[in-house]
Parts: sequence; C-alpha cells; structure tokens
Amino acid sequence: MRARLRPGRETARFDTTASPILSVQTQKTMTMQVPHLFSQSEDDAIGLTRFGIGQPVSRAEDPILVRGEGRYSDDVNLPRQLYAAFVRSREAHGTIRAIRTEAARAMKGVRLVITQADLDAAGFGEIKSKVPFKQPNGALPPSRPPLARDKVRFCGEILACVVANTLDQALDAAEAVEVDIDALPAVTLGSAADAPGAPQLFDSVPGNLVFDYRFGDEQAVADAFAKAHHVTRLALRNNRLVVNAMEPRSAVCSYDAREKRYTLRAACQGVKGLQANIASDLLQAPATAIRVLTGQIGGSFGLKGAVFAEYACLLHACRTLRRPVKWTDRRSDSFLGDYHGRDDERLGELAFDRRGRILALRISGHGNVGAYLTAVGTVASTANVPKNAAGVYATPVMAVHSKTMMTNTVPIGPYRGAGRPEANYFMERLMDVAAAEMGIDRITLRRRNHIKPSMLPFKAASGMVYDSGDFPAMLERALEASDWKGFGRRRAESRRRGLLRGIGLGQFLEGSAPPGRDLGGIRFDADGSVTVLSGTMDFGMGHWTSFAQVLVSRLGVPIHLVRLVQGDRDRLEAGGGSGGSKSMQVAGEAIVQASAKVIEKGRIVASHLFETAAGDIDFDAGRFRVAGTDRSIAILDLAAKLRTGGIRLPDDAPRTLDSDVIIDGVPMTFPNGCHVAEVEIDPDTGLTTVVRYTAVNDVGTVVNPFLLEGQVHGGVVQGIGQALMEHTVFDENGQLLTGSFMDYCLPRAGDLPFFASESLPSPARTNTLGIKGVGESGCAGALTSVMNAVVDALSVYGIRHIDMPATPDRVAAAIRAATGARV
Repeated sequence: MRARLRPGRETARFDTTASPILSVQTQKTMTMQVPHLFSQSEDDAIGLTRFGIGQPVSRAEDPILVRGEGRYSDDVNLPRQLYAAFVRSREAHGTIRAIRTEAARAMKGVRLVITQADLDAAGFGEIKSKVPFKQPNGALPPSRPPLARDKVRFCGEILACVVANTLDQALDAAEAVEVDIDALPAVTLGSAADAPGAPQLFDSVPGNLVFDYRFGDEQAVADAFAKAHHVTRLALRNNRLVVNAMEPRSAVCSYDAREKRYTLRAACQGVKGLQANIASDLLQAPATAIRVLTGQIGGSFGLKGAVFAEYACLLHACRTLRRPVKWTDRRSDSFLGDYHGRDDERLGELAFDRRGRILALRISGHGNVGAYLTAVGTVASTANVPKNAAGVYATPVMAVHSKTMMTNTVPIGPYRGAGRPEANYFMERLMDVAAAEMGIDRITLRRRNHIKPSMLPFKAASGMVYDSGDFPAMLERALEASDWKGFGRRRAESRRRGLLRGIGLGQFLEGSAPPGRDLGGIRFDADGSVTVLSGTMDFGMGHWTSFAQVLVSRLGVPIHLVRLVQGDRDRLEAGGGSGGSKSMQVAGEAIVQASAKVIEKGRIVASHLFETAAGDIDFDAGRFRVAGTDRSIAILDLAAKLRTGGIRLPDDAPRTLDSDVIIDGVPMTFPNGCHVAEVEIDPDTGLTTVVRYTAVNDVGTVVNPFLLEGQVHGGVVQGIGQALMEHTVFDENGQLLTGSFMDYCLPRAGDLPFFASESLPSPARTNTLGIKGVGESGCAGALTSVMNAVVDALSVYGIRHIDMPATPDRVAAAIRAATGARV
C-alpha cells in the first residue's frame, strides 16, 4: 500500500480500499497494525522525517472506525449468553418496605432475579472511595452496596436485576418487579444539605458532611485579606453535567468454573485498575480472580474508569447460571445510572494591594458528591481545587475550605479535568471581576500578576513546583492570534445587526499526570512486526498512532509494522490506565526507557555478530553499525537473527531484544494556555452564540499536531456545552428533570464556529520527551473564555456575573433584571 501525501503537507493518507488495518483476536485482545506507509526498500530515515515525533501523521485508527468495523463492548456476543436488565428506583429517598420478585421469576425465559440480599448471601462486597480522607468524626465514609439495601438514596438507584434468555424477556420481567418504598424528603443541592433540618442520607454521616476539606495557612490568608487595599468576592456555581459518552456502557461477563475465574469484557479506562478494584471491592478476592478485556471505546471522559453496581450482578449471575451474561445500557438509564460530573457552589475571594498585585486567594463552599462516594470523584471538589486554582499568577498564599456534602442525587465521578477546569474557572472569573471593580484593564491586571519565566522553577501556593512555561508570552500570542485589537470593529458590526458582542479570555494552568505504575513493553514478533505493550488505555485519544511515532523516533522501525496492545489485563504486568491527561507522559517515558534497553541489548548482540567490542557499536535510524565502517544491520534483521539462532552468543548475552520497563508514575507536568472567545447575544431572546474562538496551548513537546488539535477541539466543545447549554436539573423531590436529550442540551456542529488553534510549547523538564498533558486543556480554556465573553457582552447593562450555563432564559432574565423590564 502506498501513502498518498497531500501537496505541501507531510501527512499520510491511508488507502482505505486495502485490507482492514485492524485485526481482533476475539475474546483475547486487540492487536492493531498500521498499513504500509512507505516501502521497506526506502531509506530508513524516511520514517523519522515523516512519521516520527512532531509529524502530523493521520490517525491510523480511523479508517476501520468510519467503515463501521470497530469492536466495541456491545459488539461482543458469546455463545449461550443471557441478558440482564435492571430495576431502578423511582424515588430519590425512601425506606424500602418490600421488593416483590415472584411475578418476575415466573415469567417466560427468566433465569434469575437478583436483589442485594442475594449479593450479600453470595459474599459480594461494596463499592468504596479510594480517596484517603475520613469524616470529621474520624470514621471512614460509607461504601455503596451494588443494589439498594433498606433505603434508596437517589432516583435511579438499582433495586434488582433480572436475567433472562432474551433482552426483551429481561426488560418485560423487570417491569413486573413490584417495589414498595416509603418516600422520604430529599435534598439535591450541597448547600441545602448543609442547612439545619436538612434530610439526612446516612445516620453515620451527621449533617450530610462526609469530608471537611481544608488546605493552606488560613491565618496567613486572613492576615493578607486584613491588609488588602481591595478585595473581590464572587459567588460561583459550577453546574452538574451528565457525561454522555458516545458509547453507552456495556459489559459481557463469563465464568470459568474449572479455573474459578471471571472474565469481564467492558469498556474501561484501564484494564489493570478495573481488575484490581472489582477484585478488592466486589469479589473481595485476589486480582487474579478476574480478567478484564477491553476493545475499542467510544469516549469516556473519566466515566468508565470506575467500578459500577451493574458489574456485581453480572458477576453473580454468570457464576450462578454458568452462562455468559450481557448487559448494554440504554441512554435513558445512563442519565440515571452513570456517574455525573462537576457540581460545586463556591465563594471566591481575591485580595490585592494598591498596585493590583494579588496578596491572597481564598475559596470556600460546598462540593456535592451525590448519594454515594465513587472511587475518586471527591478529588474534584477537594484536592484538585488548590492544585489548580492559582493558575499562572504569582499568588503568595491560598486557602481552600470545601464542605463535601452527600445529597439525594446521582453520585459524582471524575469528568474531563475532575476539578482542574473548575478551579481555573474560579480564578479567571475573579480576575475579570476584580479588574472591573478596580478600574484596571483586565489584560493589564493579568500582566501584573503573571509568573515570569525568570521566576521558574516556581513554587506555587499549592506547594507544587512549576518547571516550565512562558505565561506572559502565551497571553500576548493569544491576543495577537485572536485579533484582540480589532474587536471594537467587530462589536460595532454586531451592534448594527441588533446584537451584543463580547470578548473574553481565559488563561489556565493545570497539574496533570496523577501517580501510578505503568508498563512500557516492546516485543519483536515472529512476523517481523513490533508490538508495544502499554498500561494506558485509548478511548479516543489516538494512542496507536502517537505511541508508534515515539517508537519510530527512538528505534527507527517502519511505522507500518508497529502494533499496540493495551486492552488485555493478562498481557500487562502493570498499568494505571488513562486519566488526568497522563497517557503520553507515562507511556512515552516508558517507551523511551524500554527503547534504551532494546538498544543496549542490540549493541551487545551486534558486537558478537561483527566480532568487535560493544563500545564500538553505534545505533542510528534503525541500524546498528560498527563505528567508522559500512558494516551494519537493521534492528529488525538483528531481532530476526536472534529469533532463529543465527548468531553465536556467549551464555551471558541477551537472547532477545524484547524489553519491558515499569515506571512508578512520572513527575507532575503543567500544561497551560490562553483561549479567547467571542460571543454574540440576542438581547430580545437571550440566545448566545460563540462566533470566534482562538486557542493557544503549551502542552510541551508536540508528538502529533493533528492529535493535539483534535483533543483541543473536543475539550473546547465540552467546555462550551457546559458554559452555554448543559445543565442537570432535579426537582424538590429529587426527580431528574433533564433525563433525555429532549431536556438536556448537548452542543452540535451548527452551534460552533471554526476554531483557530496554535501551539506555543515550553517542553517539560520532568520527563525525557518534554511532554505535558493536553486532554483537559480545551475544557479549562473554554469555561473561562466563554463566560468572560458573555459577561463582557452583558456589561453594557452593568451585569458583572452570570452563572453557567448561560442559557437563553437565564441571559434574558439577567437583562430584564438589570434593565427593569417587565417579565
């Protein structure tokens, strides 16, 4: 297959008429092979110049996906499989009097009906928080039984599971389960759960306060506020979101009675981590009791990394019935059963001196974690706030006080950024409001408070040390790229059409790459290909292509021969999965270190082949060469000779070039950027439209500009969705009012402008490749720039703030309130 290159662009175009480029070893793992991009007879260096780090290589993943030949969880069907359906509570809070399953059990095709009593009898455990916090009284936080026991605490909580021969039979029988619940008062807002007399979810959680999180020197912050020349205070609401990944959750579970081992095929963010958590939480057994397999994944954004209640029922059913059991979520149920994101109420405070320099930052308020704690969902409203709130500004001291409240709502899990975009949003809104209050231009205020390059490495008020970045240059480039100076002309043109126009910017910095052990492995296969083993997981990020580019740059192997394995726990010795924008940082570092081991082994083997000292062997562009001579061998040929015994070696010489490296995480990196948004608002209807958007990002070394741009676009769209459209609404009884796409608005292509995206990299100094994370940057920049633009447009009415989402009714109401117009 030949590569077709667009004129003037070093970009591979795949011939999709050729044989499929994705092969799937059914029930085992996914193995991917890139099509031929260049002939093996061509110079090896072509791989480095066209397909190495920094090159805009098209995603090798895409042709098979657009042909509909991918393999997602719901595509997996096993012989003799049964089907599961779930009975969910229609009450948000209540005491369970009875769950009557007799009628359902008697229905045609029904094999099993499961309640929590059955899971208790079978020895299943409960879903636990992995965050090492305790309640204010010193007790551990409550865990979650997979099915409701005694009480229901949110609308949608699972009461029972029905397993039948067909899906229709399971769904029909689920409707026949009779539930008797005495309804109790519900509370859905974090601040309301903290009020005297609020409904109590757990006797063991007094006042619904599960964590009372504090960070920083509160006295030092109070002293700074006491001597401040100006203090800006702003109440901020970070609205709750439904994740709505493109692929709903699905799973197939089977049980091998001879090996006494489960196999779960489900979309997840890391097979190793999900295996460990299911084994410890649900099975209460060693990790070897279950094998987890994952194929392709249609989006996750933090959602699919968690243990879910449905898994316990599938595990119990397949072992009880000795047949595989399958379940695929329906979108209407996913609104109720998938973990939600965000949901904070904060008071942000900034103290300034006479020159407009920041003296202190204080953030307090409530984080709503829902009815139960997920594994790491509480991090968003606690530890990730101080880590990210100060952003790019030299903030001497900071204090954060977060009351983590339990409410009768769907539990909160991590959602694209998990507290990072929220914290940056708090700071950037405070900066804009402070500028207006002090009569200082908002750009000037930011310039006065930037951390300058000369100050790096810089220990922030969070305690983290920023190693790299040029935050002033980032701002200046964004202003130039967005034509900030020309905004007045565009605003006047909008005014002539009867529209308000606003411009806003948002600078951000986030700490990425959470800790964890990860594997980087390289295998030289018998068919001449090279397999990369990685403990990360690709759910849309383009790992196959980008990891191959790293390998090409280090080992000079042809990119069309690179494969990737990451979805089979049994082939991975370690792996923390993907999350927190860490994939390329940890996988890239692991691949680099494993490549170094390959080269070290190769020099030793080549020295015996050429009968010279290992120190005389050079390696470059995929070839081992005797220094100063034309005697050389390609790395793949050397691997083949080793495999066939074609080299006489002493006993202590390597027998293979295969190499593994396990790294215990990498130091945190600090991706940052500056985004500029322009909006138009119809003052009669409140309809807000984003009409221009410019993103300038520093994600360190750019492995693939195409993938970088795509990830930025995706994050920006999600940020715009939260800022203008997406909002999860419960009524006073805890009923979800936005339970479908008829009620919950996601952004569509027609709602968005074309994006201008640039990169201004300052390579990280904490990993070999200089990489920083990118996956959350779009969200972090969009929330602040879009909302600052909305307020800028509304400032003609004296409006200083409006909470997300800036829906037409909210904007129109704000205009009416500001102008005194009749409603």
